Amino acid sequence: MRHILAGLVLSTTLVACAWAGKPTQIYGVNLGSWLVLEPWMLPQEWLDMGGQSCSDSCWTCISTESSFAKAYPDTVDTKFAQHWDTWFTQDDVNTLKAAGINTVRVPLGYWIVEALVDRSHESYPRGGLNYLRRGLGWLKDAGIQAILDHHAAPGVQSPDQMWTGNCTTDVQFYTSYNYHRALVWTAVMTALSHLDPDFGSVFAIEAVNEPIMDAALTPNYGTFQKNFVQVMRAVELTLGISVPSSSLSLSVSASVSNNFTAALSVTSSATIFSAEVQAALLDAVPILLEIGAACGLQTIFEASPFKRSRDSLVANFMDVSWQYDNPSNPADVAIGPQAYDNHLYYSFGGVAAADPTSYMISICNLSRIQADAAVGDSPLWFGEWGLSTQFNATDEFLYKWADAQKLAYSKGAGWIFWNFKTEISSLTNGSALARQWSYLEGLKLGFLTQDPAVLHDPNVCVPYMNSTNSTSS
Repeated sequence: MRHILAGLVLSTTLVACAWAGKPTQIYGVNLGSWLVLEPWMLPQEWLDMGGQSCSDSCWTCISTESSFAKAYPDTVDTKFAQHWDTWFTQDDVNTLKAAGINTVRVPLGYWIVEALVDRSHESYPRGGLNYLRRGLGWLKDAGIQAILDHHAAPGVQSPDQMWTGNCTTDVQFYTSYNYHRALVWTAVMTALSHLDPDFGSVFAIEAVNEPIMDAALTPNYGTFQKNFVQVMRAVELTLGISVPSSSLSLSVSASVSNNFTAALSVTSSATIFSAEVQAALLDAVPILLEIGAACGLQTIFEASPFKRSRDSLVANFMDVSWQYDNPSNPADVAIGPQAYDNHLYYSFGGVAAADPTSYMISICNLSRIQADAAVGDSPLWFGEWGLSTQFNATDEFLYKWADAQKLAYSKGAGWIFWNFKTEISSLTNGSALARQWSYLEGLKLGFLTQDPAVLHDPNVCVPYMNSTNSTSS
C-alpha cells in the first residue's frame, strides 16, 4: 500500500477513514504559551510575572516554567493560575469558532500530570489540569476538536529550547526512566480523553513534539513509538473500545466491569503487551485515582459501566522525515487510526533562499505530503507553520504567502497555525510580532481569510509551479 501511494496527493477519503466522524480537513491553530509558556510570545507579561529576558542562552536566566518555579516556589502556582485564566478564554473560543477554526492543538508539559514530577529536583507550576479541563470543555461546546500535544516531555527532548519547559543542554528524555514517565502520561491522557466529559473534544494524542532531528541522538525512540501506540490501545481495549484494523483483543472480567481503574490494573498484566507498556498501565492507576478524587471523577473511574460509544483515538507522531540518519518510521508501529505531523518554518532557514520568489517557488512545489505517503506516513497535517520570514515581508507578499501555504498544506490533512495569538506591547514593537505569528491578528490584517477554506487567489501558485529553482522537500 505504501508504494501504491507514492506520488499521490492525499485525498480527503483517506483522511475521513483515519478518524470517523471528524472534519475531513483540518483548519486549526495552536494554543501555544497557554499551558506551556514561551516568554518570547508574551515578553511583557513574562516580565510582569517575575520572569527575565536572557541576553544570552535561555538557560542563563529565568526564561522557562522550570526556572520560574525554582526562583519563586511560594508564588509560582498563583502566578501561573492567573496566566492560565487569562491567556486562553471563552472569548477566544468564540472568536475561533466564528473564524471557521475546527481544530486546536494544545501544547502540554508532562507536568500537567503532577504525580509524574520528581519534586526532589524538578519544579513546575501546579494546577494546570483544572484549566485544561475547563478549556477543553469550552472547545467541546463549540464543536472544535482538540489534539493533546506532548510538547514538553520528561527529561527534555531537545536542547536549549524554551518550549521544553526547562532550557538545558542536558537532554535526558531518551532514557528508560523518562520514556516510562511519558508512557504513563499517555495512559492518563488516553483514559481522561475517553472518560472525562470535559475531554470530549479530544480526537488525537501526539507522542512527543519535535524530537532531536538526528536519529543517532535519540536511542530507542522507535521502541518508545511502538509502546506509545500500545498504551493507547491497551486503555481503549480495557474500555471495550474496538480498535480498527487490529487483531488485538482483550476481555474484561465481569468482576471489574464497573470499575475502570481496577480493570486497568488487570490489563497491566496482559501478556499481549510489552513489559514497558504493562508497567506504564500499572503506574497510571494510582494517578488516575488521585485525579478522580481531585476532579470529582471518582464515580466515573471506579463505579460506573465503561463508556464504549467513542471511537478509538488517533495516535499522532512527528513524521519520519522530521529526523535523519536512519530514523524509525512510526507507520511501522500503527495499530488503529494514526496520523502524522510536520512543522515548516521558513524563517529559521535551510528551506529556501531568503527572498520572496524563492519562498514561493519552494512552497508551491512542496513534495513532503507525497514523500511521506510513499512510506506510509499519511494522513499528514502541518501542525506548526506561520507567516514569519527571513526578510522584511511586505503586506502584499504576506497575502500571497498565507495563500500559498494554506494551498500546499491543504493537499494533505490540513494545517494548524502557530499561534492563535501573541502579545501586542512595546516589547513586541506593537503588532510587529503578531503580524506574522498571530492567527487572530492575521485575520484582522486580512492576510488570513475569514473562511479558512478560502484563498484570496486560488491561482497563487501557478506562476511558480515546477520551477527549476525549486528547493522544496
